[in-house]
Amino acid sequence: MADPVLDEGFMRRYRELLDAEDSAFDELEHAYEEGDRAHFDADFAIWRNVLGRKIAFLQRRGIEVEEKVKG
Repeated sequence: MADPVLDEGFMRRYRELLDAEDSAFDELEHAYEEGDRAHFDADFAIWRNVLGRKIAFLQRRGIEVEEKVKG
């Protein structure tokens, strides 16, 4: 596969996705700190969705992300 194009459009969209992920994670963190299980579950689903969109965007642009988590 050809090298990914990292142009202004890529950078703008990736920044939007990073900001969305950061915002979603902040909400998740607040729910966790407050012990609010209902909001935590909802915020976790939102954060996972945003994270999935970011990974899908990178893959569409030819950037593979290793999905293995080492414990």
